[in-house]
Amino acid sequence: MTKPGQSRKTIADLVRVMAALRTPGTGCPWDLEQSFKTIIPYTLEEAYEVADAIERGDLVDLKEELGDLLLQVVYHARMAEEAGEFDFDDVADGITRKMIRRHPHVFGTSEERALGPQKGSWERIKTAEKAEKAAEKGSLQDALPELSSGVLSDIPIGLPALSRAVKLQEKAAKVGFDWPSLGPVFDKMREELSELEDVAVGADPRGPQKNALLSPVQPQGAERISEEFGDLLFVMANVARHLKLDPEAALRGANEKFRRRFAHIELRLADDGRSPSDSDLSEMDALWDEAKERERKL
Repeated sequence: MTKPGQSRKTIADLVRVMAALRTPGTGCPWDLEQSFKTIIPYTLEEAYEVADAIERGDLVDLKEELGDLLLQVVYHARMAEEAGEFDFDDVADGITRKMIRRHPHVFGTSEERALGPQKGSWERIKTAEKAEKAAEKGSLQDALPELSSGVLSDIPIGLPALSRAVKLQEKAAKVGFDWPSLGPVFDKMREELSELEDVAVGADPRGPQKNALLSPVQPQGAERISEEFGDLLFVMANVARHLKLDPEAALRGANEKFRRRFAHIELRLADDGRSPSDSDLSEMDALWDEAKERERKL
């Protein structure tokens, strides 16, 4: 928060700060060492922290985390400017023009505004933009034609895997490659779960009567198990899509629930001067059920 007598800083100030941090000789050694690739983990982390603040309903944290995420945009833009490619103003110009172009019912002619939102308009505009981008990239697209065409070609590889699975499925569904209802999706889920169970138990050298999770898995078995587990996660993302759920948000909720209930276990054991390592599964499981019951009553 701006203190009395202080002037508010602006985007222009932030851009100048980043330029100073990246100035050889007088800037920050750490910032000067960074590249687009080394910054990727920080960019992703800041995006997740924004999501976390929203999930917690903490607007104080949200303001700070949005600033941290904005810094990442400024950072990447500065490195691109140093390479002679583009700068922050180009980024702002591009996204502003894109939003105007994709909302003709808001920013278009009087006739376009009178028509209101048109079904399929967003996708048609995106397709035209994609063609323009391909022409702009020119030789790169010629060198990598497999990346420049196809229904699924524009789904970013760097997305979280569950989110990317949903986007791949959404794209395929738009051209008819999708089950018409949730029933067949659940059938596929059960099929994939059965296949995972088969390979996991089959990889257990002690045989199917034992718990495969308690024994070491040979490398060749691990690869097959990983593949089947991936298939199961992919179909679970499809279940989420058909239910109109965000699987990443659902998993974040499950993670938080697990953290909260395990914290209850720790607190209850601490009342006796103990920690989880001083307990056993049976006792901790009972405390877990206690935490569940307590949450139901809230």
